[in-house]
Amino acid sequence: MRFLKALSLSVICALAFISVQAQPNTEDPSTWEFKIKKVEGNTYDLIFHVDLKDNWHIFALDPGGEGLFIPPSFTFAESDKYILVDELREEGTIIDEDVPEVGIIHYYKHADFIQRIKVAGNMKVEGTYNYMTCNDVMCLPPKTESFSFEITDAEEIDLAAEKKNDSGAVGGNGEDKEKNKSLLWLFLAALGGGILAVLTPCVYAMIPITVSFFTKRSKTRAEGLKNAFAYSLSIILIFTILGVLISVIFGANALNNLSTDWRANLFFFAVFLVFGISFLGAFEITLPNSWTNKTDSKAGVGSFMGIFFMALTLVIVSFSCTGPIVGPLLVLAGKGGIVGPIIGMFGFSVGLALPFALFAVFPGLLNKMAQSGGWLNQVKVTLGFIELMLALKFLSNADLAQGWRLLDREIFIVLWIVLAAFLGIYLLGKLKLSHDDESPKNIYGQNYVGLFRLFLAMTSFSFAVYLLPGLWGAPLNGMSQFLPPMGTFEQFGGGGAAGDGHGGDVEGVRPEKHASMMRMYEPPVVVNSGLVTFFDYEEALEAAKKTGRPVMLDFTGINCVNCRKMEAQVWSKPEVMRRLKEDYIVASLFCDFDRTELPEEQQFFSKELNAQIKTIGDYNEHLQAAKFGSSGQPAYYLVDENGEPLVDTEKKYGYDPDIQKFVDYLDKGLENYKNR
Repeated sequence: MRFLKALSLSVICALAFISVQAQPNTEDPSTWEFKIKKVEGNTYDLIFHVDLKDNWHIFALDPGGEGLFIPPSFTFAESDKYILVDELREEGTIIDEDVPEVGIIHYYKHADFIQRIKVAGNMKVEGTYNYMTCNDVMCLPPKTESFSFEITDAEEIDLAAEKKNDSGAVGGNGEDKEKNKSLLWLFLAALGGGILAVLTPCVYAMIPITVSFFTKRSKTRAEGLKNAFAYSLSIILIFTILGVLISVIFGANALNNLSTDWRANLFFFAVFLVFGISFLGAFEITLPNSWTNKTDSKAGVGSFMGIFFMALTLVIVSFSCTGPIVGPLLVLAGKGGIVGPIIGMFGFSVGLALPFALFAVFPGLLNKMAQSGGWLNQVKVTLGFIELMLALKFLSNADLAQGWRLLDREIFIVLWIVLAAFLGIYLLGKLKLSHDDESPKNIYGQNYVGLFRLFLAMTSFSFAVYLLPGLWGAPLNGMSQFLPPMGTFEQFGGGGAAGDGHGGDVEGVRPEKHASMMRMYEPPVVVNSGLVTFFDYEEALEAAKKTGRPVMLDFTGINCVNCRKMEAQVWSKPEVMRRLKEDYIVASLFCDFDRTELPEEQQFFSKELNAQIKTIGDYNEHLQAAKFGSSGQPAYYLVDENGEPLVDTEKKYGYDPDIQKFVDYLDKGLENYKNR
């Protein structure tokens, strides 16, 4: 615990720097003027006037967006020579934009922020102001500057009777209230994101391991509650401290880099393989007796460390699916200064931990129920087959990252079919393992299968049958996020699946750069539909110049689950694919392709990522952060042949399977391109 306290203190100190991470180095587009207007007597209006460059805006005092945006704020130096009168007000032309998923944003091209003040005589009124400016694709880090107003025509009066207790506070603009509101919404949004993250494949896969682990530990309800609390607390501490600390020290995309690293995926494969085989009854995972004897002598130490390790495993495994949630959360939370990242990551980890706390309590009840029979062993065996299937997914991730071609698409599908079929056979009672109990018998003394097991067996066989057409090139869109890409499919018989998307061209322009390496990662929808994709940003812009088309930049990943879901659920629709093929140059920029390094003279240090750019994937990550101020995949941007954004009112289009919304996005970009 002493180590955790020290680590917590370290991360709190490091968080002071997070608000500037992952943001391009851009000149401040705002110009401020400070004006004084006399109202009457010794009462004045202090006017903060701001002008912004084209396409830039500043948030209003009540910016909307569920309290997650940073409004301008004005802090006046403490003094007994003036009082602030009324609340800060604003004047100017308000532009309301209905931005998807965040609500209404009010912003200004020009604005006046006005604070009324009453002074005791001639004096200087000084303080600081904080603001954040944004354009259509990025926001600059919040900036704090000093201001000074000099009043020279006031009379000398006594303000003692009128002095308010809050004279030195922020100028009546309700900043504390707004700040609390922003932090509350940040916490709730992060909490919801954590709960939803449990449904992602990587996190959901840990449920069987959690159930099995705590079945052995929670002998009573009291012990189950104790273990659940320790497990939840460990998840919260590890995720908050480790997630923020890694991002601060190693850069904004460090979590995603870890989850896509082939060595990390091999480790995950080994963990799931060992647990899967253990669930099937080959052995029990226990600590050495010498360890047990030592931990028994220290009250609760061994128990807590075992639970802490399970929580650490969950956190690491979850990175590959929670990256798209955590990445934007870190950037958003970083705008809240020191407190923002703590609140954001704490909320996310609490949401992630809550369901697992229930799973940790539940096995205490399972143990009591299991004493009357061996059905719990059947649950473990079922989970064992599922764990083996998920282990193959992690091995496939490492295989794709390194290009070993050990688990090409058809081999992967065959192994999943076999495991699903064996699971169905086991559930029907036709496959017995050494530690299984005798099957239940009906009133006639015959073995029978319960209705629940029968439905599970039907589901397992149905899944195996669903996978079968994949051996002859079917895209299997429902499972595309798990399966290796179509480019790894070995053609055989008459079922060639590699359609004319390989080696094609767009109006005579053919992708060349990185194409020979990257085509194997093309998803089924690209291969089967004949969509030609480019794999290099500059080459895509050159193709746009030659063909007179705009470009859709697709920041994607080899092992990006949500990228595959978008391609299967949205790109595959005829109305979307027609637009991609006929109207756009499509550039698929893989941000996790790290097995090929750039020439040494092209390597450089990225301020946006706080990391050295060495590989093709590193460069694509840098491009996304530097040009668009974002991270996380999938991310779609529409640009012209010069790389200039085409859709002024949209930020990045991320994972959103709304087909009509994506069509409208493409149509808007094309319309703006033609108007230019």
